[in-house]
Amino acid sequence: MALTRRSLLLGSGLAAVATATGAVAVNEDVLPGRSLMLHHLGLDGPDGVVPGLEPGELRTGVLRSAARGGKQCEWALATPAGSPGGLPVVVVLHGRGNDQHSVFDPHYLGLDRFLAAVIGEGVPPFALASVNGDEAYWHARKGGDDPAAMIIDEFLPLLQSKGLDTDRIGLMGWSMGGYGALHIAGLLGVERVSAVAALSPALWHSYADTAAGAFDGEDDFSEATVMGRQSDLAGIPVRVDCGTGDPFCSASQDYTNGFATLPAGGFQPGDHDIGYWRRMAAPQLTFVGSHLGPHPQQGNNPP
Repeated sequence: MALTRRSLLLGSGLAAVATATGAVAVNEDVLPGRSLMLHHLGLDGPDGVVPGLEPGELRTGVLRSAARGGKQCEWALATPAGSPGGLPVVVVLHGRGNDQHSVFDPHYLGLDRFLAAVIGEGVPPFALASVNGDEAYWHARKGGDDPAAMIIDEFLPLLQSKGLDTDRIGLMGWSMGGYGALHIAGLLGVERVSAVAALSPALWHSYADTAAGAFDGEDDFSEATVMGRQSDLAGIPVRVDCGTGDPFCSASQDYTNGFATLPAGGFQPGDHDIGYWRRMAAPQLTFVGSHLGPHPQQGNNPP
């Protein structure tokens, strides 16, 4: 079949988009495909913008994690300007190829600036905290690396020692961290989790579909998948957002359809990229921040 000038121009355009977005696609272990086409055609929605606001205090440190075999794991904690002590906290889990810096870097997600924006719009003040989980996919792995246990048994006590209220927390995350937020919320349950929000969660129906290294094998996938385990989140307000051009969209839709009442959020034009994550950052923060509190929120989604 002869190549037309139109097809050559389209191919050149897609190649340029692939160059521009390839780092995200590689880091997140997804193939661009359809999402690149939507981006090229302008059908994936506008890119979000980090607010031009001064954030509050950002503290950093290092946690030597016994749960992760003694690894030195860097952490970061953002609190609103002029905030009192005893704030509730939302733990943010980063995506694959990212770390705790990605959460607050204004050239990446800049969530402390989004935090200032949503508090300015009336959401009660809360803190954001993140710790480096490397690429272990936020669950217990063979060889003794257990980033979920690090969060529950080590990071939350550390945050409490910094004057935060960790009796009941919020959880957020994107991509690998979106899966991790749902997984850890299920481990903790409604007694410890006020709300959970997953952004472009890395979800698969079977081990054969998973990205290399995400799970140790069939048994690990069966043990750690959140698919079919919506009942673990009974009573916890849940929000899931995923772009319709995202390779994880289909599995995320199936996951949300597994609740008797659909979680908050939805499926908007967007890719598996930073432009979409920035666009959805404020709605996700507003959702989790609005549900923080000492009393269980009776569910929008009991299965």
